[in-house]
Amino acid sequence: EVPGRVLNQFSMDEHNDYFRIATTYENRDKGYITSNNVYILDSNMNITGRIEDIAPGEQIYSVRYMGDRAYIVTFKTVDPLFVLDLKSPWDPKVLGALKIPGYSDYLHPYDENHIIGFGKDTVELPVKDSKGNELGTTAYYLGMKIALFDVTDVAKPIEKYNVKIGDRGTDSELLRNHKALFFDKERNLLAFPVTVREVKGSAVDERSGFPQYGEITFQGAYVYELTNAEGFDLKGTISHLNTDDYLKSGYYDVVSGKEIKRILRIEDILYAVSDNTISA
Repeated sequence: EVPGRVLNQFSMDEHNDYFRIATTYENRDKGYITSNNVYILDSNMNITGRIEDIAPGEQIYSVRYMGDRAYIVTFKTVDPLFVLDLKSPWDPKVLGALKIPGYSDYLHPYDENHIIGFGKDTVELPVKDSKGNELGTTAYYLGMKIALFDVTDVAKPIEKYNVKIGDRGTDSELLRNHKALFFDKERNLLAFPVTVREVKGSAVDERSGFPQYGEITFQGAYVYELTNAEGFDLKGTISHLNTDDYLKSGYYDVVSGKEIKRILRIEDILYAVSDNTISA
């Protein structure tokens, strides 16, 4: 038994007969302040090692284990990417951390020293009371963000490349289901479904000061070339909607049944699949 809750299947991993699990724990004795932890258990399910109190006050948004390392993204107002050394089951350590705006909902391995993050861009804005006094800051999510993190120097991970898609409200099934990602390392291709929203006027609501939600301008799939030398290059887009469908979509949703949900490759053909259509 370990304290806390797990986020998803990527919070857990088995490696060299040891079980690793990452949790977010709410400490009631400290006013429900959250902390994040990693525990290592042996084959008899006894805890051999632990790292506790990672990023107090934040919670885990994504985890990925890669051999003797683990990568954890926590979030409250900025996105810390933590690099953990789990080589010794008795003495796990935090090697380094990177703090940037936004957060990653899903981490996908690129190679031994690079990992791709899929999530949201964010902006940090002040919180004011009714008299205009600042009480602190909070983060508001904006459009989708994909990034390539370089962890060659584990003590100083860097965000090598990033791409931002759309404005507030832009979304992708990939942020909730990793099977929505198409990734072909040999061809340097990645693709994923996305619903893009764009703000036509001012990006910020003049009365509230908060970022505005955009209107739907695209639903389909984005296809990128990704290389370590050049980063992300948008090679094309795929959609099962026509102009009429976008006009009918309204503010909140697109025509159901035509949202691309999966992308796959058979030989040299890329297929996009929605409930109503398969396109090649």
